Amino acid sequence: MDVNIAPLRAWDDFFPGSDRFARPDFRDISKWNNRVVSNLLYYQTNYLVVAAMMISVVGFLSPFNMILGGIVVVLVFTGFVWAAHNKDILRRMKKQYPTAFVMVVMLASYFLISLFGGVMVFVFGITFPLLLMFIHASLRLRNLKNKLENKMEEIGLKRTPMGIVLDALEQQEEAITKFTDYISKMKE
Repeated sequence: MDVNIAPLRAWDDFFPGSDRFARPDFRDISKWNNRVVSNLLYYQTNYLVVAAMMISVVGFLSPFNMILGGIVVVLVFTGFVWAAHNKDILRRMKKQYPTAFVMVVMLASYFLISLFGGVMVFVFGITFPLLLMFIHASLRLRNLKNKLENKMEEIGLKRTPMGIVLDALEQQEEAITKFTDYISKMKE
């Protein structure tokens, strides 16, 4: 599988004036989810840079706990994705309630990390960057370039790390996924 790193978007596009931010429509969850997924794909490298800066600061202050927290979160996420892939009830929950699924992963990670005493590292080094990404992705309005890049990602012309994570969370449209599978079979 050929994975491409998305380009770093201009910071004035990432943090433009208040005219490019708006409160999401909380009554239309699918539209809000579409905005979040779209922005996560489009600004993924910017999110990675911001998260890396925050993780670096926390990691500098407590390197062992930061590494331990990262390993725990990755293992718990992988375990939950594997379980959801093998159990129908978990697969439906992950598909219908992706935010709840991520919250369960984070709560399980929090519980495991609290056994080792690294709760503050978990909160500031892992949870806070994820929260900032979610808030930005929820509030940032999409532009035409954003929509075009995301369509290329959805039909499989480009594969990015965020696209792989969103696929693991089953946050791609089913029709697009079927089309992508068809193209993959044609290539083989």
